[in-house]
Amino acid sequence: MFLTFSLVALLSFSNATGPVPQKGTDNVQTTITQDGFVDIFDKKTLKGWSGDPVYWHVVDGVLTGETKESLPPLKSNTFLIWEGGQPGDFELKVEYKISSVGNSGIQYRSEYVDGVPFALKGYQADIDGRNNYTGQNYEERKRTTLAYRGQIVEVPTELDTAKAKVARNAWRPVIVKDSLGTAASLKSVVRDNDWNECRIVAKGNRIQHYINGVLMSDVLDNDTVNRKLSGYLGLQMHVGPPMKIEFRSIKIKQ
Repeated sequence: MFLTFSLVALLSFSNATGPVPQKGTDNVQTTITQDGFVDIFDKKTLKGWSGDPVYWHVVDGVLTGETKESLPPLKSNTFLIWEGGQPGDFELKVEYKISSVGNSGIQYRSEYVDGVPFALKGYQADIDGRNNYTGQNYEERKRTTLAYRGQIVEVPTELDTAKAKVARNAWRPVIVKDSLGTAASLKSVVRDNDWNECRIVAKGNRIQHYINGVLMSDVLDNDTVNRKLSGYLGLQMHVGPPMKIEFRSIKIKQ
């Protein structure tokens, strides 16, 4: 029989022998593991998440986002949004699989978009089926690309938020400091049409994206005007041809 503890007590209880159920948002049973991660997807329902049920559902324990020719086409990118808070400093681990023409991403430290249902703007760990951009840091509806895959960058303070600072879908003030490897070597880490793990580490103004344990992008965001240090988490389904994105594990440690 499980006893009820506060989150702090659970994380400090070093003699635990296995996962401990913890009640989360909307009566969802989450699980706190020995390493301090909380499983925020119950593998049965969409409880604790908000999104358009036309496109998001759970199949055989897998959270699935899918657009089909038989469904109304998306007019804008749509998101499944976690209702459990607005994390600031955190580590997030997500296992995903995407179709070959899919375009998706993991949104974090984000804001709602006024007037657009289930839409977010903010940082995103990019995911695409062709694996051309997977792992890069893209800021949805804001500064666009902050770091391409393989880049260590610094983003200086910029008073201007205008699109004039964007060129070729990238934020021009970014300073590239170093490289994490060749394009070919980093791309080879990502498995096509198979399960991968995306890990996001956000601590203060430093954000790192890992795919299958390999660091893909590293951003030091010194832009005190445009950056966000906390915000919503979400899973993206992009406008475009029919696609499928699947998630089977979503765990966060704050």
